[in-house]
Amino acid sequence: MKTLPADLLIFSIGFLSQMLFFARTIVQWFKSEKAGKILSPVLFWQISLTASIIMLIYGILRNDPAIIIGQFLVFYIYVRNLQLQKAWRKIPGYFRIISLFLPLACIAWIILFGNNRFDSIFHNQDIKPWLLYFGISAQIIFTFRFIYQWLVSEKKKISELPPGFWFISLAGSLMIFTYAIFRKDPVLFLGHMGSMTMYVRNLMLHYTGKGLFDLLPFDLGVVKASPDLRQLAEGETNKKHYKE
Repeated sequence: MKTLPADLLIFSIGFLSQMLFFARTIVQWFKSEKAGKILSPVLFWQISLTASIIMLIYGILRNDPAIIIGQFLVFYIYVRNLQLQKAWRKIPGYFRIISLFLPLACIAWIILFGNNRFDSIFHNQDIKPWLLYFGISAQIIFTFRFIYQWLVSEKKKISELPPGFWFISLAGSLMIFTYAIFRKDPVLFLGHMGSMTMYVRNLMLHYTGKGLFDLLPFDLGVVKASPDLRQLAEGETNKKHYKE
């Protein structure tokens, strides 16, 4: 049985990963709201790659196959989206090498060493069989959003986040949120509780075409002048021009 300090360390790693996953959603949401349409920013994929590495480590330490399978399925899709945005080669070479080989190294470590063999992970007595299958199903559905996104992006030869991505995200996130309640996993619980709001907002943005910034009288600290004020300003400018 793990000691309390060990548990705190493991949960800290998980929370760090979820914070990064949530941060990527905030970045994507903010840029999309400002543009008035759904965007797929490079920073979204860069943060995704980093967070996925950390979440993979968390899943191994927790002996949780649902987390491990989910991260392995999407990891290289993050890499491919960076390639589509021509941003992959801009990442330092050492980080690219680590990113490509670390998942494979983790698999080898699971197979070869200690209590983290595949048999121990898939026969975790802390997880009831029905909950294990539900959790894996939830991760597969949640992960499928990136497979769907990848297929759409490959077809269009650009990296984008189509509306279907957000529908699948919402369904999978709700399932993982339920899994986290039964699993008593605070990392998954808090992470998906916040993210579901962003998924709904992206769908609203797609179907309305109006960002929250369109409703504000300012843009990044610059006050938007009313039509009357703009006409007055143009008039003053013209007067100065004629005087000159």
